[in-house]
Amino acid sequence: MEHNTIKGAILDLDGTLLDSMNVWHNIDIELLEMYNISPPENISEIVKKMTIDDFSHYFVREFLLPVTPDEIREQIEQMAAEQYVSVLPLKDGAEQFLEGLDKLGISYGIATATYPKLARAALDRLGLTSRIQFLITEEELGVGKTEPLIYYEGAKQLGLGKRQILVAEDALHSVLTAKKAGFFTAGVYDPATPSEEWQQICANATISVKKISDILKLI
Repeated sequence: MEHNTIKGAILDLDGTLLDSMNVWHNIDIELLEMYNISPPENISEIVKKMTIDDFSHYFVREFLLPVTPDEIREQIEQMAAEQYVSVLPLKDGAEQFLEGLDKLGISYGIATATYPKLARAALDRLGLTSRIQFLITEEELGVGKTEPLIYYEGAKQLGLGKRQILVAEDALHSVLTAKKAGFFTAGVYDPATPSEEWQQICANATISVKKISDILKLI
């Protein structure tokens, strides 16, 4: 990897910078239990690649819920809101990583699948809003990270070419999308990631790290 070419970074939020993956796993299960439905064991894996709009429609259609997709979307947002507004911390090493990028003069922004309102609340609380160049969400773009649009938009916001940008992600499908689009990729470990998926991330990402601050050793 030509580390000295890195001038900018596009960073995922949940599971990469923010210690939040357990929130989403629990919400999937809790939501179905509210409707007296036994959650499939792999429900979180099924919906993890979906946009908010897609999984809201999926829940209503697949489980015949007596509500609209918009109502499901609102329910899930309400269930997660307190965690983002008041509780969720940065992952171990995330602050050190961001401070390192600042010292190196590497600009960065956030590209996330999270609800825009929740992402902004967490970033405001953690004092990151003024430090990032942009916040791009799947909901606002209308397409998920199985397509490269969110990374192209991030590159546009940074004003850099894709070979100058590091994309940091904790999900395999996101790593694969960014890699295929030509970006340098960093796979970041999260405890919620199944071991088999982590192995595939390591095999496909340009670099992979157990702690996000370890990226600084490589750029």
